[in-house]
Amino acid sequence: MGFDVLSIVQMIGGLALFIYGMTTMGKGLERAAGSKLEKTLEKMTGNVVTALLMGMVVTMVIQSSSATTVMVVGFVNAGIMTLKQSVGVILGANIGTTITAQILRLSGGEGSGNLFMDLLKPKNLAYIIVLVGVIIMMIAKKRRTRDIADIFTGFGILFIGMSVMEGAVAPLADLPQFADLFAAISNPVLGVLVGAGVTAIIQSSSASVGILQALSTTGAITYSAAIPIILGQNIGTCITAFLSSVGGSKNARRTAMVHFYFNLIGSILFLVGIYAIQYTVGFSFWDNAIDKGGIANFHTLFNLTCTVLFLPFTGLLVKLATASVPAEETQEDPLAKLEPRFLTTPSLALDQAQRCIADMGDTAKQNFHLATDPLFGGAAANEEIFHEHEAFLDRAEVEIGRYLTTIHNIRSVDQRRQMAEMMHSLSDFEKIGDYAQNIFERADEFREAGLSFSPSAMQELRTMCEAVAEVLDMTVDGYDNQAVSTARMVEPLEEVVDTMKERLKSRHIERLGRNECTMQTGIHFLDIVHDLEKISDHCSNIAIYTIQLAEGAAEFDTHAYVKQAYKETPQFAEKLKFYQDKYLTKIDEVEAME
Repeated sequence: MGFDVLSIVQMIGGLALFIYGMTTMGKGLERAAGSKLEKTLEKMTGNVVTALLMGMVVTMVIQSSSATTVMVVGFVNAGIMTLKQSVGVILGANIGTTITAQILRLSGGEGSGNLFMDLLKPKNLAYIIVLVGVIIMMIAKKRRTRDIADIFTGFGILFIGMSVMEGAVAPLADLPQFADLFAAISNPVLGVLVGAGVTAIIQSSSASVGILQALSTTGAITYSAAIPIILGQNIGTCITAFLSSVGGSKNARRTAMVHFYFNLIGSILFLVGIYAIQYTVGFSFWDNAIDKGGIANFHTLFNLTCTVLFLPFTGLLVKLATASVPAEETQEDPLAKLEPRFLTTPSLALDQAQRCIADMGDTAKQNFHLATDPLFGGAAANEEIFHEHEAFLDRAEVEIGRYLTTIHNIRSVDQRRQMAEMMHSLSDFEKIGDYAQNIFERADEFREAGLSFSPSAMQELRTMCEAVAEVLDMTVDGYDNQAVSTARMVEPLEEVVDTMKERLKSRHIERLGRNECTMQTGIHFLDIVHDLEKISDHCSNIAIYTIQLAEGAAEFDTHAYVKQAYKETPQFAEKLKFYQDKYLTKIDEVEAME
């Protein structure tokens, strides 16, 4: 039977099975490993050799250099990996991706006549592996067991897809036009373009190399035709990283350029070197038919050789990529850490969201000082900067909240609790910003009206601002570092702030009765005291969420925490006494001087 429409349909169907099997197996392996792969990749990139090894291992596991490179682009875009660190991972990913082709060389082979030996051949064993995977899937109750089922099923379907492609292209061996086509592709430039084009379309070098391996079973593809195509396939795989970097930071785009330059320069060097040798000395195998093993070996040889060549010159790759994507004058968005590529990896997505919420805390703290410092003779606040900060806090609450609610595959109870704690905390940090804005606006109105507080009121207000500033410092530090010991110091001081508020209200009413303060200044004073106490309240909420998360509380309930035994412990009493002496004593001193 000749090569007809049915053969084309079978070829496309086999490719679909191949890609599906490769993707299913890769995702199963990735999920079975949990978030350890990504977390390890993030941390173990201190030197280029370690980064290379990690890139290679991760790519071997997830069966896709494109996926690894996209992950790295995401790390760089989020600021948790530098451009220099990314180079080693990319080099390793290019080696790791060759494992698929080496596995596929095992498929095929003629029957031996021995049933047992024939069953052990990969193309036959694949059906048994799929059967095992389906059985595990049907009886599995745990997610981890289903992940193992995906590994078995994906691995088997990968080989079945390869077998279907091989069967579909078998009739091509008898077509002289097919041999003529690959004779034409022996032109190196045309071969590179074909390889790059096909790979760019299907966005998988492993799949395009698999197609070439399937076509090689016809015996019509020579080394001279296959080599340029393989080099082109390594260039075409860069399209995925390019697409991933669109809209990212300059360093994310530079990371994609590193990947591109590695494969482009490597391919050019190989082409020049191979054809120089061919035209001077000549390769004895040049016009021989290439098989699946030959394709896999050249694919591996290319990436290994290029990695060894480029390893001492990673700095040059970084400089080349940096020159290709010049620095931008615009300031980078702090919320760029909310990397969409991490949404399928909850641990990474939650880490990035936490960093953004910590940025909210720092921004709220800056606005607090911008609002309160001018009250006591400090330089007038830069209104533009203040409102930029407030706009960031408002936007961050919306965008971080949206990001958290779109994280996929959160199966861990601890991760669900962490997300709940973040949702509470980001709302409280935004409200702290709102109360700082209230103080800023009231202080501005106060100055414009030419009003001033009495010396006693000013000293009391200064003391309360100092106490709230300390509460805010401890809250932000405790959240940023998830430091429970720091968070535990917030509640005793918050109680002192509550006491201070009531005492300041009473004392100010007394001053009004003695005509030491006017009604107009009194309203501003009480409003600012109220806003300061509210900031302290929200700091208390955040600190309690931090403590409850660390203690494994089932629910985040600030009232329940405040009522629990902690308030009766010696540690709480000791801290409460310390802060009473530190701040309430100052209030008493002001009262004594009147």
